[in-house]
Parts: sequence; structure tokens; C-alpha cells
Amino acid sequence: MLKDITIGQYYPVDSVIHRLDPRTKFLGTIMFIVSLFLFSSFWGFLLCGGFVIFVTALARIPAGYLIKGMRPMLFLLLFMMAFSLLLTPGEVIGEWWIFSVTKEGVYTAFFMGLRLVMLIFGSSLMTYTTTPNKLTSGMESVFGFLKIFKVPVHELAMMISIALRFIPILLEETNKIMKAQQARGADFESGGAIKRAKALVPLLVPLFVSAFRRAGELAEAMEARCYHGGEGRTRMKPLKYGIRDLMAYLMLAGLIAGCIFIP
Repeated sequence: MLKDITIGQYYPVDSVIHRLDPRTKFLGTIMFIVSLFLFSSFWGFLLCGGFVIFVTALARIPAGYLIKGMRPMLFLLLFMMAFSLLLTPGEVIGEWWIFSVTKEGVYTAFFMGLRLVMLIFGSSLMTYTTTPNKLTSGMESVFGFLKIFKVPVHELAMMISIALRFIPILLEETNKIMKAQQARGADFESGGAIKRAKALVPLLVPLFVSAFRRAGELAEAMEARCYHGGEGRTRMKPLKYGIRDLMAYLMLAGLIAGCIFIP
């Protein structure tokens, strides 16, 4: 399961989407998420689904890689769909114990599931195609106006960047600890879900120790390089918009317009 977690990881390949300005991808992700809630018809889902497939093809990211990243979210997705299916009032088409399944519940659960899947896919494309450094620069530039209100924009962007960097590191560390404990006789595979969850508890202490140790080493490295926040810092590669960014914004504007006016 841990190997299936790809959310937050960068997929290194040369593509049109990878070469976009990080600000374009960050704002584009927000615009795409907004567009998902502007319609309630099948044609709107078809439009947004086609847009995700088109962008994924341009980004040259294998579909299997995206689907693999969905597996850890499958339980949450099914839980929310079941919640909507059983608790939405309307025309009853079936009953089980104290729950009843309605036609409106089936409709709501199905389309809620589609929205969540496209939301995860669309959000993941940003991290798959943007390095943490570029993502930090893009977020800092987009939210730069908040500095007027004394918001530490650079520090917040740096925290998010470090968190994204730590995802693959902690996963690798967890796999190492699991293999070490399995070599000593630990069993993480057999039994039911509760037993397997209990078997993972001994992983927490060494994992937390490792995470704090790495955080301390990172803090010392930043201090040794005289890091003191974003005040007065310059960039080796300043962000610049290009023609492809303008075309991307036009496509996103067309997507939102289509979602608004679609029947």
C-alpha cells in the first residue's frame, strides 16, 4: 500500500505541462476545482473528464500512475459515496435494516464519486508536473499580495514545499522499518484489518524519531547556510510567463465558461 502513494511526488519527464509556469499550474488547479462545482449534469462531467484526460496526455503521465495514486484514497471515496447513497432522502428503491436507498441517493453518490476522483486527479497533476522548488516560488508569487497584511507568505510556501519533499522520504523510511521488523518476525500481512492496523503501531515510534531527526538535520543545514526567510532573497531563475501560459489560461477560461453555460 505504501508503494501506491504517489500524491505529492514529482514525475520527471519533459512535456508541455511540465514547462508551464508554476503560477499557471497553481491557479489552473484552483480554477479546475471551482469548475467541478459549477454544473450538475452529465455533460459537465464529460467536459471536465475530457479536460483531465487531455491534460494528462499532454503531461505524458501514464494513466496507471494516476490510478495507482488513487488506491490509498479508495476507502475515503467509498465511505463518502456510501454515506450519500444511504442518507439521501427521496424516492425509495430499496431498503436494508434502518437504511433506505433512494433514486436521488444513487444519483448523488455516483456524481459525488466522479467529482472527488477528478478533483484528486486534477490536484495531483500539479505536483506530478512541478518540482517542490518551483511550486514554492509559484505559491509565493501568487499569494505575494498577502505580505501587505503581514502574512509570512515565503515561510508558509517553504513549509508546504518541505512537507511535499518529506512525503517520499518518510515512505521510504517506513518501508525500511517494516522490512527490518519483518526480518525480526513481525507480521504485517496476515489477519483482518484491525489486526493489521495494530501491527503497524510499533512502526510509529521509530518513524517519529526518524522524522524529528531529519527535521533537526534540515534545520541545522538551513542555519549553516544563513537562511533567514524571504526578506531580501533573490532568485537564480525568475518566473516568466510565456505564450503557452496564455494558451493554458484561455483553455481554463473556456472550461469554466463551458461548465457555467452547459445544460
